[in-house]
Amino acid sequence: MRPQDPFIGRDILNGQYQILQKIGSGGMGAVYKALETEMNRMVGVKILHPKLANRKDLVSRFRREARAMSQLTHPNTTKVFMFGELEDGSLYIIMEFLEGKNLNQSVRSEGPFAMERALGVLIPVCGALDEAHKAGIIHRDLKPENIFLCQSAGLRDYPKVLDFGLAKVGERQMRPGSVILTQEGMVFGTPEFMSPEQAQGKALTPASDTYSLAVILYEVLTGKLPFDAKSAMDFIQLHVMGKPIPLSQRVPGRTFPPVLDEIMHRALAKKAEDRYASAADFASAMQLVLQGATHFPPHLAGTRPNEIPTTPNVPVSRQVAAAAQGQYPQGQQPYQQPQQQRAMMQNDPARAMPMGSPPTPMSPRSNPARPARANVGVLIGVALAFLLIGVGIAVALMKFVMR
Repeated sequence: MRPQDPFIGRDILNGQYQILQKIGSGGMGAVYKALETEMNRMVGVKILHPKLANRKDLVSRFRREARAMSQLTHPNTTKVFMFGELEDGSLYIIMEFLEGKNLNQSVRSEGPFAMERALGVLIPVCGALDEAHKAGIIHRDLKPENIFLCQSAGLRDYPKVLDFGLAKVGERQMRPGSVILTQEGMVFGTPEFMSPEQAQGKALTPASDTYSLAVILYEVLTGKLPFDAKSAMDFIQLHVMGKPIPLSQRVPGRTFPPVLDEIMHRALAKKAEDRYASAADFASAMQLVLQGATHFPPHLAGTRPNEIPTTPNVPVSRQVAAAAQGQYPQGQQPYQQPQQQRAMMQNDPARAMPMGSPPTPMSPRSNPARPARANVGVLIGVALAFLLIGVGIAVALMKFVMR
């Protein structure tokens, strides 16, 4: 039998909270249901694993999440009441207790949402993100697992945004001793939902969250992702330079209004400046779809980004520019169970995976035939190497003979 969790049944913070049961766990810690005795209400208590207390990066991430969420007041952001350190050195966050399922669980159990339901969930999420962006906070790890659907005030699908642990915060949110998570050449987040700039380890803007939210909307509507891929590295490469499968072509027999395809095209643009200027603008565009609009005001319609020449879906290694080793036809190998690959990417103590140097993608404006030229270049390089070796040997022999 597994040993009893030492926190279950424990009173913390001088008896203010009594921990009742564990409701979730991960590499960084666990979340418990607890009773706030004075207020007679249930709360959630997130506790960092004590064994990770000496990991400065994880401690900083944990504190970062608490500080970021405590500054946000939007009703669709999970409320944080307090955070700090327990007597044994464990870090904790006290937050509101939510009952329901996350968006990934809902889609898996119920299937893709109807358009009206999907947009009804994502529009409020845009409001929560817009508040965070105005406060200088970028989430950086948006995915269906971090959008929780609960019942509130009689509403069936009341979304709450979770987990700001990877949030990129501005200087006003930083504290002395905070560890800056972003470093040159490192990629953080979940590959299936990364923006192109995030996949390349570049500086992020609110448009990065908008891109991730568009990928979430795509999956909620179709049960699939915008690309067919077999690995996390494939997703990274395709986000950078792959052309998304049009929404209306993703699921046979299921179609969407053309304006929704236009919205998705803009929200998934490769360049951040080609996307919606803000999460609020993205929400406004979705709201117009619900109202039956067939075209948008100029500031929401935008200019359709130029079509990006792309290569077929190609499994890639970290050195993408070397040579394409093979390819599989678009439309095959449909990505049915994204949660399995996400789980593989989350086996470390944090969902922030330093992935070393990010893939070296081809420029989006490059010629689609570039991979073939890369193969020729490799052959030429090998030939030159052998030639130089031969010359070196000849010179050495001549010197030996002349002795």
